Amino acid sequence: MPNSHKKMPKVGFGLWKISQDICADAVYNAIKAGYRHLDSACDYGNEVQVGEGIKRAIDDGLCTREDLWVTSKLWNTYHAKEHVKPALEKTMADLQLDYLDLYLIHFPIAQPFVDFEDRYPPEWITDIAVGKMELAPVPLFETWQAMEALVEQGLVTQIGVCNYNTGLLHDLMSYAQIKPSVLQVESHPYLTQERLMRLATQYELQVTAFSPLGALSYLEMDMAGAAESVLEQSVVKQAAQRLGKTAAQVVLRWGVQRGNAIIPKTSRPERLKENLDIFDFELTSQEMEGISALNSNRRFNDPGHFCEAAFNTFHPIYD
Repeated sequence: MPNSHKKMPKVGFGLWKISQDICADAVYNAIKAGYRHLDSACDYGNEVQVGEGIKRAIDDGLCTREDLWVTSKLWNTYHAKEHVKPALEKTMADLQLDYLDLYLIHFPIAQPFVDFEDRYPPEWITDIAVGKMELAPVPLFETWQAMEALVEQGLVTQIGVCNYNTGLLHDLMSYAQIKPSVLQVESHPYLTQERLMRLATQYELQVTAFSPLGALSYLEMDMAGAAESVLEQSVVKQAAQRLGKTAAQVVLRWGVQRGNAIIPKTSRPERLKENLDIFDFELTSQEMEGISALNSNRRFNDPGHFCEAAFNTFHPIYD
């Protein structure tokens, strides 16, 4: 049975961009290394393999289902109220789970429905022949009501949102009967999002920061340059030297010390352990402030850029 009082672990295993051929083993190895928080999504295209890794870990006695915090996300094409529950049920079937700990609206963007049999995951383009991102007139209010019904039916323990800005959070809080418990957004030392974080605290929302190491998540997609690595910043390197930790551990520690959960992604066993090993040290207030001062409002994952470049549609959701 779902446990509504379970707390989301501060460090999760991010499943974005982990290829199907290694995903089941990566999930199994992450659980073996001590991860109990898995951050998945329909759009990642690997939930079947995630489910295989989870099942193997449970069958081998590495953990129980209750030990795990499993998050997934509702894709843009399933925002209409009649599609929300089937989308969740598809995700749960792929993951081989009978409930989720957390289900999030992936983007505040509604697109036309694509049947599971036609293409799954449907990604950003409704009609491949047209080759353009299309939008659907579905208000976020309707989608949230359908999300609330999932909680009422015992299919998910908690619900939340990804990639919402402050205005959308204010709006959501005005009508939500079941309040969101988590806000997941991009955040790292180059994108500290101080006002958004403060508002989340005001609304008693736990923040999960994706891409907590910044540019490293985007190099292979040509959405960032190697020179943008926060790990090369002197304030980070000096803290790492003082503590006997890696630069990556310092940046991840900065994320959790701010009060956020983080979901770094790696498939390398040594990195799995390293990313978890950030709870036996603290950064000084000066180090925290120095790393925060690196902020340049650099957003790597921005629909206002990639939708036009990749899907021939200009669709910003941030100012």
